Amino acid sequence: MSFVWSCNEWDPLEEVIIGTAAGARFPHADASTQLAEYPGRPLDTIPQGPFPAKIIEEAEEDLETFASVLKQANVTVRRPTPWDHDSVFSTVHWSTPGYYNYCPRDILLTVGDQILETPNVIRGRSQETFSYRELLLEYMASGARWFSAPRPTLKDELFAPEADNLTPLDLEPAFDAANVLRFGRDLLYLVSATGNKMGGQWLQSILGSKYRVHFMEDVYFGSHIDSTLVALRPGLVLANPGRLSDETIPDFLKEWEVIYSPPMENQGRHSADYLHKAIGSEWIDMNLFSIDPDTVVVDSDQHQLIALLESKGMNVEPVKLRHSRMLGGGFHCVTLDVRRRGTLEGYFQGSPN
Repeated sequence: MSFVWSCNEWDPLEEVIIGTAAGARFPHADASTQLAEYPGRPLDTIPQGPFPAKIIEEAEEDLETFASVLKQANVTVRRPTPWDHDSVFSTVHWSTPGYYNYCPRDILLTVGDQILETPNVIRGRSQETFSYRELLLEYMASGARWFSAPRPTLKDELFAPEADNLTPLDLEPAFDAANVLRFGRDLLYLVSATGNKMGGQWLQSILGSKYRVHFMEDVYFGSHIDSTLVALRPGLVLANPGRLSDETIPDFLKEWEVIYSPPMENQGRHSADYLHKAIGSEWIDMNLFSIDPDTVVVDSDQHQLIALLESKGMNVEPVKLRHSRMLGGGFHCVTLDVRRRGTLEGYFQGSPN
């Protein structure tokens, strides 16, 4: 039986991959990084080199704490193997050092018994899945279906968007896995700086008629979907009030109850220099992770958000990722749910059969 089975964001969790901050470095200052992580910043102002050692150390401590919480919930926790992100690699069009293995959610997508390597936008991520190669081989041997998207060329012209539409041009499929939220047979795809529309079209073509890919456009160009919208359980989603409203919630989700996150708390803890280098926005602490339909891991500083979730009958495990903003990854980002106990369902009118 395949070790890989995950159809949505909330079914009871059995196995998960948690990333690592070891060896992490700022993404190389090139056109791909500029669009995806530091829009509007001149290349010579984008921070470079390894992340500070103290940040790496504290991030690893926090990931271990998070892993312990999941293990206490009887979840199998897997970790990537080390990778030398300092080494430079190249194609005929560009060269770059690596980035990190902090966010497996960005580069791998589980859909049922399938695990997909996505055509990531940032050049420095092009070899990132090699850190997961042993796990992917193990999952394939268990019966999982392992696919890789067409490798994008990622030439400079891909990253020359129109002034009012900060997305990679539709010259080839390019998207991060974290541009996708899974609702059983329906998937929501955010068109943004880390995913062009052609990427979602490729995803629909590979998944076929058993699934329906919905496009969310002109809502948030910054990056991934999981600090804009969070799928909590059937019938309930959490939305970012700075990016979404009742009018802009995707039509198929208007069948469900939508609750809006309160403002993020404890935002004054970082210095101006820290924030100048940080990859994530202030909303990164909204990026929560479900252990099951009734239990979520939430940033421990977000007392108002915790209270809101508890008012909906949810159990909250408060944990802290001190450098989620610097590294650009909250609890959903730093995980890849490999196996959840459940079945493939259609939750909406018109869902594929």
